[in-house]
Amino acid sequence: MTIAHEEAVIDAAAVDAIFAEARTANSFAGEVTEEQARAIYELTKFGPTAFNSQPLRVTYVRSDEARAKLVDSLMQGNKAKTASAPLVAILSYDTAWHEQWDSFLPGYNAPKAMYDANAEVTAATGNNNAHLQAGYFILAVRSLGFAAGPMTGADFGAIDRDFFPAGDQKSFLVVNIGQPGPDAFGAAKPKFAYDDVVRTV
Repeated sequence: MTIAHEEAVIDAAAVDAIFAEARTANSFAGEVTEEQARAIYELTKFGPTAFNSQPLRVTYVRSDEARAKLVDSLMQGNKAKTASAPLVAILSYDTAWHEQWDSFLPGYNAPKAMYDANAEVTAATGNNNAHLQAGYFILAVRSLGFAAGPMTGADFGAIDRDFFPAGDQKSFLVVNIGQPGPDAFGAAKPKFAYDDVVRTV
């Protein structure tokens, strides 16, 4: 039992499932139903974003044709596990997220002018906040009892050409999802301690 378990408002088993005992899986088994895939997003959407912008977009890859295209764009070490995972998600951000301002922040659109005038700021905000949502996506996967295998070892330019040719989305993460398969986890890797990364000013 750690101080995190002692201070948490959820039970120790939940803390372990979402945080302390959860690890990136490298092989997968089982099934992820459409209802479960939907439930992952239904939890993800509650993560915080600037101006409630919600730029994250999720593309679930289920068809053999789409899976083959995706696997071709991955680094060699990521190909086999992605080919066999029950479900794979491509996480991307909407490049025109700010155009939906009246949907995500109705009644207060004054900040939109800043994004209309500066494409670089728009892209950075979309990218940064989608990454924030991606963390919640992984926690959602874990909270539903699945293992997540997030990967950045990919040619995201190729993924964008294959899956988002209109340029309306920019991918940044591929996540394998399922029950852990055989030998899913290697030896646990060290994590930095509190005193290594935290300071109080």
